Amino acid sequence: MTTPQPLDKTGDLARRVQAAGFSGLLFTETGRTAYLNAAVASQAAPGLELLTGVAVAFPRSPFVTAATAWELQEATGGKFRLGLGTQVRTHVVRRYGATFDRPGPRLRDYVRAVKACFAAFRTGKLDHHGDFYDLDFITPQWSAGPIDAPDPKVDVAAVNPWMLRMAGEVADGVHVHPLGEPGYITRHVMPNVAEGAAKSGRSLSDIAVIVPVMTIVGDSDEERHNERELVRTSMSFYGSTPNYAFIWDEAGFQGTTARIREKQKVGDFKGMAAQITDEHIAMFATESTWDGLADALAEKYGGIATRIVLYNALTDPERVERYGTVAQELSSR
Repeated sequence: MTTPQPLDKTGDLARRVQAAGFSGLLFTETGRTAYLNAAVASQAAPGLELLTGVAVAFPRSPFVTAATAWELQEATGGKFRLGLGTQVRTHVVRRYGATFDRPGPRLRDYVRAVKACFAAFRTGKLDHHGDFYDLDFITPQWSAGPIDAPDPKVDVAAVNPWMLRMAGEVADGVHVHPLGEPGYITRHVMPNVAEGAAKSGRSLSDIAVIVPVMTIVGDSDEERHNERELVRTSMSFYGSTPNYAFIWDEAGFQGTTARIREKQKVGDFKGMAAQITDEHIAMFATESTWDGLADALAEKYGGIATRIVLYNALTDPERVERYGTVAQELSSR
């Protein structure tokens, strides 16, 4: 996993990730777009699987998103996955200037509209009529046309039960939240995704469960210290969101979000991180020696994750190759 880079740096990053042994590269979306980075990476490192994890849906029309994903699927020879998310109201309305009403049902219709556009690129007929999007006009000059690759898989980010069921119903995969420890995945993700999948005549095994994992790795406590503190800060950032409070609470850390938000309101970022104890980290991250990391991840997420995404493998350039070796071990199982 990486945040998008300046485009003149993306090619080198992709080549290094591929050379290190990773099977794929996942781009988040913050101040830079995930799609442009994926495009550069597709040319720099052919054969590397590329994912958006996740791109913000609503500021872009379903047709624009579908056309972009279609080109990336063609450029990667079928190794692109389109990951979409709602973001939160403040960003969508006040930063992007887009509509955010009924975000869950809107994203469900959005995914269906994107898939209708994929069909239209192959057939020349566009016919989608949902609660939020009506698309029924396409001409040859405005169609990307067929490609020699399957339609891109479409994944969605989901946290609460309704969104997880929706992902199972209409998407090809679900991006689990970075706070998604195994207990939460077992209690919420898998049963709700399975319920949604059943509505569309599918099973849980048809839906990819994509899990970002925070790791703390090293052969001495000194080596692990910096990663532990980075993980503590990341967890406090995610844990400040009220919608995620139930994840902490159900794991036995009641009131964590409220305590973090008290510090956040006065701009005390160190105080936010201090609310994440070593007990939080032990449950929500994976700490190990280098030789034991692949086994630790396999034991923790085996049977529940289709794909493991190493959340912080690229934060230290000197350790990329070592993380790549771990990725190869996991991929070979």
